[in-house]
Amino acid sequence: MSGEVPVTAAVDFPLYLVSDEGSGSVLVAAEGVEGFFVAPEEEFSEVAFQRVHEVERGRRRVEDAVLEIMNRRGGKVGEYFIGRVVLGDTGVKAPDGYISRVAYQFFGNRCEYPEAEKIWRRWASGIVLEKGEWLRWPASYQSAWLHVVQNSWFTLNRRAARYGVDEVVYLDGAHISTRSGFFCALGEAVNGPGGYFGSNLDALADCISSSFGEGPPVKIVWRNFQASQEILDSAFLDSVAGVMREFRVDFVTC
Repeated sequence: MSGEVPVTAAVDFPLYLVSDEGSGSVLVAAEGVEGFFVAPEEEFSEVAFQRVHEVERGRRRVEDAVLEIMNRRGGKVGEYFIGRVVLGDTGVKAPDGYISRVAYQFFGNRCEYPEAEKIWRRWASGIVLEKGEWLRWPASYQSAWLHVVQNSWFTLNRRAARYGVDEVVYLDGAHISTRSGFFCALGEAVNGPGGYFGSNLDALADCISSSFGEGPPVKIVWRNFQASQEILDSAFLDSVAGVMREFRVDFVTC
């Protein structure tokens, strides 16, 4: 398990796009952002976009703004509903033709996972995710990885269900040291790298009971269970087992 943050390639395309939900018109498209991915206790008066490719100066206020995460090919991979935004200061064009900085006041939601900013860069790179890639990041990033998985999964109009073809899925307890890590591992085991299969116990129950997709797994085998048992609290593990029993999924630990 890695303790270092993987190096992600520099962004050279508009990763962030803010638009008006109603009209779809673009307010700003930029490579970087500051003040959006922040811990809940942090407060910023503005969100600043950097290396701005496009800005609509004529619309200084929008009530229903959406921030989209775009990949290198211009496809949307993530989305946040923001609410009201008000245009503030705009920078000047740099020699490369881009605007150095454009600031907005955000009156609505922000992402409470600071680590998600780096993870979204990886998600948007266009390079296919590899099995076990979430383990290359520090354990402290696993909640943010799970957040990105969930956000992207539903942004791409996928259901909370099993799409994988394997009826028996395997987890490795040697790699599961956090609750978020359990859901990262389970989502990957069921739906492949970057796959989602719940982010909490209620969401897990929704996935298992879904009428969409291929139906619930027949069996979940948790290998090296003792390794996880020594770290995760027993109440959580008992609840996981309870959800499996409720929906008649054979849950095996070894």
